[in-house]
Amino acid sequence: MKIAIYGQTYQDNASEYVIELLDELKALDAEVYIEEDFQKTLSISNKLESFSTFTEYKGLDTSFDMFVSFGGDGTILRAVTYVKDLGIPIVGVNTGRLGFLSTFKKEDVRKVILEFVSGAYTIVERSMLKVSTVSDNDEFDGFNFALNEITVSRKDTTSMITVETHLDDEYLTSYWADGLILSTPTGSTGYSLSCGGPVIVPTAKSLVLTPIAPHNLNARPLVISDDTVIRLRVSGREDNHLVSLDSRIATLENGKEIIVQKADFAIKMIEYKSESFLKTLRNKLLWGEDKRN
Repeated sequence: MKIAIYGQTYQDNASEYVIELLDELKALDAEVYIEEDFQKTLSISNKLESFSTFTEYKGLDTSFDMFVSFGGDGTILRAVTYVKDLGIPIVGVNTGRLGFLSTFKKEDVRKVILEFVSGAYTIVERSMLKVSTVSDNDEFDGFNFALNEITVSRKDTTSMITVETHLDDEYLTSYWADGLILSTPTGSTGYSLSCGGPVIVPTAKSLVLTPIAPHNLNARPLVISDDTVIRLRVSGREDNHLVSLDSRIATLENGKEIIVQKADFAIKMIEYKSESFLKTLRNKLLWGEDKRN
């Protein structure tokens, strides 16, 4: 078994859960790689020097069986930039707050390995979005993909922007709003949901267009097929606007055409039988909870 371990900022006592995971892996004689910067931040870094390391640009390949992310949902989104199109299944151990993508409680970290070895899991493919422009410049530093959403929004102004939107070369509308979210099913429980978008199961072949604080009050979230090519053009009082890809942000000039479509690769997420999507809806979004019941 070949395992990659990654994390970002940490609670003071979280190192003990990394040790627990390593204990389980040692019992299986697993080959373990730890992200280089993460290894340095751990208080037990002197105990990890014997492990191989990897970075965002080297050390990972298709031979890995699992990528374990320690942190919150933001850490999972960052983990995607390491895995890219390698097809390594990702699982999240939640050391943050909500943990909708990072479903495993840190106290249950040993189960990540035990249930994997026992086969009590399925691999769910999560669709990705990619963004490009008509320019030859690489505005996104080679990381032009997102697991949750791609968002265009205003920059350096409190004024709204206008987002001219075409779907498969047919004009849809011009949103007059603070921005527009283009969300995958995975991202439907994130930023899009907080702006009034619907929840979509991860395996649905759909995308969601969710305006952010639209001034045209009849603009509602729109669910479309995930094979749709979306073309956007932003205008406003300022010269630039923002394009965010999950947690990464780029500045683009107004008037530049932006093309968003489904990426040609998917991210594999490990879904354990003890931690399903529907169970997560109930437990972490309190789905349908009613004090009368």
